[in-house]
This record gives sequence, structure tokens and C-alpha cells, in this order.
Amino acid sequence: MRILGIDPGSQRTGVGIIDVDGAGRVKHVHHVALNLLAAESFPQRLRILLDGLAEIMERFQPQEVAIERVFMARNPDSALKLGQARGAAMCAAVLRDLPIHEYAAKEIKLAVVGTGGAQKAQIQHMIGLILNLSGGLQADAADALAVAITHAHVRATANRLGVDVRQAWGRKG
Repeated sequence: MRILGIDPGSQRTGVGIIDVDGAGRVKHVHHVALNLLAAESFPQRLRILLDGLAEIMERFQPQEVAIERVFMARNPDSALKLGQARGAAMCAAVLRDLPIHEYAAKEIKLAVVGTGGAQKAQIQHMIGLILNLSGGLQADAADALAVAITHAHVRATANRLGVDVRQAWGRKG
């Protein structure tokens, strides 16, 4: 199973791709942070995001997509832009008929680090360990890999329990 993890952002969107075997073991395939700041306008940022994800999906052929849910930011304008970036990312997946699974930031941190209050550096460190990557990881790309790994863990648990993925993760059902 190939999973595409997405950490949506209005300036940079993290993308992480992993392969998962039947036992739930994960293997790194690709990661990148799509820089959207070169665009002249916000709608053009969304275009860069949509085109970038389309190219990545075409190249790597994921079978499922996992995306981080939007959290409420202090600045309403930032929250709206983040939601629009997330919507563009979801559209890229929906246009390819890929199933989308959503996870809150606290759920991702809990699944990868063991605590829902983990810091960015802790996530980057754990992703490096889990995927046996050397060198530093860009924060948005590490977050995207964390989303994909979270979904891989949930999928493996669902398979062991013989239930749907949404049932294996409590509030998803």
C-alpha cells in the first residue's frame, strides 16, 4: 500500500510518501515541501499546490491519502487560507478517486511521538528514526510523513481487528 501524507499550508505544503507492507512496516519513498511563496497571488499559490500534488500523484501513484485536519488559528484570515490550501489538496486527491483520511495534529503527534503536545523538532527526530533517514528533515515534509505514518498505524490496527479504518480510530466512525 502506498500512502501520500499531506501537511497543508498556505506558504508551504509538506508532502510525504511511504509504502506499507501487510504487517504495517513502513518504508520511505519520497518527501518534499512545496514552496508556494513564488506565486504572485493567493489563488496562484493554490494553483501551484494543485499542480504540484497532481505531478507527485502521477509520478508516485499513491493508493490512499492522509491529510492533517485544520486547527483553529488565532488569526481568522490565516485559518481561512489554511482551509483553502487544504481544500485544494483534497481536490487533487478526489480528482483521482483516491480515498482521503483525516487526522488532527494531536492525533498525529500522539501516534508518532507518543504525546499529543510534541514539538516540531521531536516529530522531525522520530520520523528520521522510524524511516531510517539520515540528515535533517524539513519540518513540513516531516509533518507530512508523520501524517502518512499515522494512517499506516491506523490501517494496521484496523486490519488486525478486522474492522474499517474509521472504526479503528475511535471518533472517525
